[in-house]
Amino acid sequence: MHDNDPGLDASAPDQGLDVVAVGSAIVDVLSPSSDKDLERLGLVKGSMALVDLARAASLYEAMGPATEVSGGSAANTAAGVAALGGRSGYVGKVASDELGDVFLHDITAAGVVMGRTAPVALGRDADPDADLATGRCLVFVTEDGERTMATHLGAASTLGPADLDEELIARAQVVYLEGYLWDLGPAKTALRRAIEVAHGAEALVALTVSDPFCVQRHRAEFLELLRDDVDVLFANEEEALLLFGVDGFDDALSAVEETGLLAALTRGAKGSVVVTASGSLAIAAEAVERVIDTTGAGDLYAAGFLHGLTSGYGPEDSARLGGICAAEIISHIGARPHADLRRLAARAGMA
Repeated sequence: MHDNDPGLDASAPDQGLDVVAVGSAIVDVLSPSSDKDLERLGLVKGSMALVDLARAASLYEAMGPATEVSGGSAANTAAGVAALGGRSGYVGKVASDELGDVFLHDITAAGVVMGRTAPVALGRDADPDADLATGRCLVFVTEDGERTMATHLGAASTLGPADLDEELIARAQVVYLEGYLWDLGPAKTALRRAIEVAHGAEALVALTVSDPFCVQRHRAEFLELLRDDVDVLFANEEEALLLFGVDGFDDALSAVEETGLLAALTRGAKGSVVVTASGSLAIAAEAVERVIDTTGAGDLYAAGFLHGLTSGYGPEDSARLGGICAAEIISHIGARPHADLRRLAARAGMA
């Protein structure tokens, strides 16, 4: 695994990037909750639901004390790659408001190159709860560390083909796509264009299917992508079962093997399984003293896996690195690393 060379400037247009992620730019609002709270609010535990502005406002009012941190699934992955010493970029859309400023500050401070995408112009005195304000995700974290999310996309919902920084995408070894964006027509078109640019630049295309409900909504199209456009697949166990329409994990593995893709399937405390052209490999989960919040676990697993892959590691070691990153993220509130990921990786013999 390599550290960033201090002589290289990842923001320079002639420098290559390991990973460029395309996703919804979101600020997370996290609050401790109970199963009874979820039931009372009509939320399905462990899921992500898109909500309108009125629903987001009512859920926010029902929340207890909350913590605001920059998030967004693909943005978390890009930040994780940078934290590991990789060179990463990100394409997403915010508004010119306070939360948009926070998001842009946080992702650039993390070392991620932000794609050239004009913010939605609201003006400095605009209503922070306006429909096209910067997106926010209300995250209800129960005592078992499980997170249930209600997302108002706001400005993120306006991402379209014209917002793609194609020069940035063409610099990547891997272009990483967030399945959540498949819910939005213009964003779906943008993702298809990102795939074309990636393949034209001989980059790999990686897809995370993002959420079980997302899989249910777009199963046929995701399967089409796997046949024709995707090189690397990320899914958790539940998502894999839904995607391939099977009842058992072994059947899901067989279905993934038939696609011929490189795939990383996460299983929570059971670790992960990597599917390669030569078969599948089970990787044990990293030990965690206590699970505090699972928000971002899959995102940081993907960061570790992709950083390993673009650093010349094989699938097994890449999955181990993904597990190290996921273990760090579930040990605290929030989906961005608190500890030095490079140091954790080195302790595990991954440097």
